[in-house]
Amino acid sequence: MFSRDGDVSSEAVEALLAASRALVGIAARSVADVDSDVTLPQYRALVVLASRGPQKVADIAVELGVAPSTGTRMCDRLIRKGLVGRERSSADRRVVRLTLTAAGRHLVDRVMRYRRRELAAVVAATAEVWHPAVAPALRAFAAAAGDVPEQDWWLGWPAAPEEVVSDEVA
Repeated sequence: MFSRDGDVSSEAVEALLAASRALVGIAARSVADVDSDVTLPQYRALVVLASRGPQKVADIAVELGVAPSTGTRMCDRLIRKGLVGRERSSADRRVVRLTLTAAGRHLVDRVMRYRRRELAAVVAATAEVWHPAVAPALRAFAAAAGDVPEQDWWLGWPAAPEEVVSDEVA
């Protein structure tokens, strides 16, 4: 993975690029197959609410790297779809926070189960080449990239497929 002079090997970078394309494909399919009416950016907004709890629209926009007006339009669509709700702050009635509805939580849960099934199939198909260090290396990669660990945002929902009641993908 590293050359003799300590530089990251281009082979490792190219392998990660190929893997990231496959992962993005799985992510896009998971959202489209579970709910064709929700876009990937909208799903990302749902994940922000699932991971951080109630948020102001401006905070969601910052997290997604979009303009506040884009964040507002996106969240308005999610509200119309019944996936997000609005709640006024009890401390300051001028402050409105968005919350994930039960339907929004269910959608995030279904997408995650879909992704787990897809990834489990890929891992099973490539099991003979998996080395014991791959899983820890991928966790370290995600941590270095700034990813939020699943246990920090899954909010007590079951993490493993065997702990979740089966749900057909729409």
